Amino acid sequence: MIDDSPEIQTTQAAASSPQPGTGALEATPKAASRPKSEIKPEQKSEPKIESKTDSKTDPKPSFKADTKTVESESAIASPDAAGTALLVAETDPDGKPRSKAKGSRRTKSAGTGAAKGAKAADKAANAAIEARIGHHFADPSLLSTAFTHVSALKSSKKRGDSYQRLEFLGDHVLGLIVSDMLYRSFPSADEGELSKRLADLVRKESCADVAKSLGLLDDIKLGAVGAGAGARLRKSVLGDVCEAVIGAIFLDGGYAAAAGFVERNWTERMHKPRRPLRDPKTVLQEWAQGKGLPTPVYREVERTGPHHDPQFRVAVDLPGLEPAEGVGGSKRAAEKVAASVMIEREGVSGGSNDG
Repeated sequence: MIDDSPEIQTTQAAASSPQPGTGALEATPKAASRPKSEIKPEQKSEPKIESKTDSKTDPKPSFKADTKTVESESAIASPDAAGTALLVAETDPDGKPRSKAKGSRRTKSAGTGAAKGAKAADKAANAAIEARIGHHFADPSLLSTAFTHVSALKSSKKRGDSYQRLEFLGDHVLGLIVSDMLYRSFPSADEGELSKRLADLVRKESCADVAKSLGLLDDIKLGAVGAGAGARLRKSVLGDVCEAVIGAIFLDGGYAAAAGFVERNWTERMHKPRRPLRDPKTVLQEWAQGKGLPTPVYREVERTGPHHDPQFRVAVDLPGLEPAEGVGGSKRAAEKVAASVMIEREGVSGGSNDG
């Protein structure tokens, strides 16, 4: 018996008609089984794998190897490449690099040896001067400056590097020390006699005599001057150098050291019979007046030497007498020498040829 009730018919109709979603489930497997969907993953994955493999393996190593090869080949082939000549010159036949250290060490050692030799020579020369002077310098540059004439300087603007400043100082130090020596040695002498003695002991000629006795003539440093002019220049600056040495000793060792130098070289001179202290020109003039002669006339005969250190030759004339000549670093000094020559030649008492 068939139940034809409405509920049963509705149920059968629902079972025979497709359910929602059933069609979707059946469509999915069909789409998955399509060959197109299977090929796409293969096409996408294979190119990626190949590109990654190629980029990591083949291109970079080949590029590096080629770069090194090209650089090395160009360095050997091109003689102008930086460092190539040095590389070729400093390689053995076996291709091993030679050591550069030996050559450079030899050059440095040769230069160092020459510098040491020059320093040793300077030290030896300074030691010889110090032995004659009787003072060891803690500052050797002071000793060197004391013997440097302004003509030996590279720049005339650096006159302070010559002996001139030390000469200025030494002149006054010498005056003080000699004044003290005279004051203690001649207690009965008055101020006038002490002044005359002082003037005689500190004059340039006395300082030059001390420098000569110490053998300082050849130690003076001069610039580019002629041989004859150089010898004359050395003689003319001997007194200045002596005063500069006194100034250098004073700066280096103090008053006691400078006083010791002056006492060693001036004490004997101080106690010698005094030479005429009157100016030779004055002596000659007084003698001429006593003879009824006019005042002596001085005339410049010649001027030689560089501008900064000229030499004057002067003659003195008196009627009835042969002219007498003298040479000096100034006209006055040359006139005094000329007067001294005439005084000595004519046998005038009280004259001096040291003027």
